[in-house]
Amino acid sequence: MIPTGKTAQSQTESLSLEFDLRHSPEKVWRALTDPVLLVEWLLPVVDLKLEPGAAFTFKAQPQPGWDGVVNCRLLELEAQRKLSYTWVVGNIDTVVTFTLTPTASGTRLSLVQSGFKPDQKQNFAGARYGWKMMSEKLVDLLERRSH
Repeated sequence: MIPTGKTAQSQTESLSLEFDLRHSPEKVWRALTDPVLLVEWLLPVVDLKLEPGAAFTFKAQPQPGWDGVVNCRLLELEAQRKLSYTWVVGNIDTVVTFTLTPTASGTRLSLVQSGFKPDQKQNFAGARYGWKMMSEKLVDLLERRSH
């Protein structure tokens, strides 16, 4: 018999990345919330409305074992400070939170993806790789658009 998963929150894993960016919180916020900019570093977004509870999707190229769709729901929104939404792909149900903190030289951007279950180690590793790659694209986008 296989036990049913009743994973307590304390038994889930979180992925956490931090970046010191030499750009204002306004500029970083725009890169996190503007659909035209999101497509350049993250994924094409459909129906993004910046209001808590609003559902939207990211759509990537389908790949074997994945239809390319990330289902999201906006959980928390504090302009230029915090953005949090669900990130659901198949049975992977996580929460992505961006926190922006002004610094003397720009913005510290914290990214946390929480809610990975113990049996989702491969997904966790894939997410870590993906966010690292996408965050490099974000830094590049901010550099190219510095004006």
